[in-house]
Amino acid sequence: MNIKRRKARVIHVGPVAIGGNHPISVQSMTNTDTRDVEATSTQIAELEKAGCEIIRVGIPDMNAAEKFGEIKRRTKTPLIADIHFDYKLALKVIEKGVNGLRINPGNIGEKKRVQKVVEAAGKKNLSIRIGVNAGSLEKDLEEKYKDNFPEAMRVSALKHIQILEKMDFHNIKISLKASNVLETIEAYQLLAKDVDYPFHIGISESGTLYSGTIKSSVGLGILLAQGIGDTIRVSLTSNPVDEVKAGFEILKALGLRKKGINIISCPTCSRQEIDVISLASEIEKRLSHIKKPVDIAVMGCVVNGPGESKRADIGVAGGKNLGVIYNKGKIIKKVKLETSQQQDKLIEDLQHEINKASENS
Repeated sequence: MNIKRRKARVIHVGPVAIGGNHPISVQSMTNTDTRDVEATSTQIAELEKAGCEIIRVGIPDMNAAEKFGEIKRRTKTPLIADIHFDYKLALKVIEKGVNGLRINPGNIGEKKRVQKVVEAAGKKNLSIRIGVNAGSLEKDLEEKYKDNFPEAMRVSALKHIQILEKMDFHNIKISLKASNVLETIEAYQLLAKDVDYPFHIGISESGTLYSGTIKSSVGLGILLAQGIGDTIRVSLTSNPVDEVKAGFEILKALGLRKKGINIISCPTCSRQEIDVISLASEIEKRLSHIKKPVDIAVMGCVVNGPGESKRADIGVAGGKNLGVIYNKGKIIKKVKLETSQQQDKLIEDLQHEINKASENS
């Protein structure tokens, strides 16, 4: 099954193209105090190492906007500034080299203030993300559509879009986020019928690492399978690096991105002949640095093990006190698994073959 992407116009955040047939990019956001240059730069470096392609930074005041310039100089990845209420913050980060803005034109203030931001962004060819959130809807819309939050978010987005369009600004992407999965899905489905701007998708305030990843996987998975979504963030109450890992795993599961290792491991049962749980976890940990796509099967018995291992690039299937390593469907090595040292040897041999496959791909 090939997913047919919604046709969206193309915009750019720095060198990253969003929309059209360009790869769906993975975003995250720093949770450090932006006024702390060292802490924020360190976290950005961690996100870059994890493969994050666009990073958003909160700008709560002018001090943070001033410090943003130093953070930007230390960063390779495109940075988006998250701005609310004060248009002067937007003007300052534009001056400091930001790659894009996340604002709601309606809360910036009077028209001439929005116009100043739009003109400054236009001169630098910067994109603006209109971010509509169910938790901060305009009071009149919240009251009017109190039983229909998806429609309220759609109307809010269209209102903000019209503000920019009347100023002849079209370098726009849009997000419509709620903590409720079904409301988020419906809001994007509704707006997709109205506009061709690219969508940044996510489930807002989705929760902790475990529950939030599940909610986000369900919500984003449904939207992406329908072709909706041009850039994503998995919003978690966790280390932002976890958001990046989860984002790529969601895209890999749908065949929309191929990056890094893809572990195919059995859920284990009474038939297992090897310790699949520790083996798969250790392999994933040791090979997290690999960026090229490699399918790795870790299977525990002879029922599905040989078949899945043969379909993967590299695989290991368990027999009684035995691990069999496959490369492109062919058995290349058998390792006894009677001791923990021998399991370490199996992992080392598997790692060696995976490294070779990654280098030659």
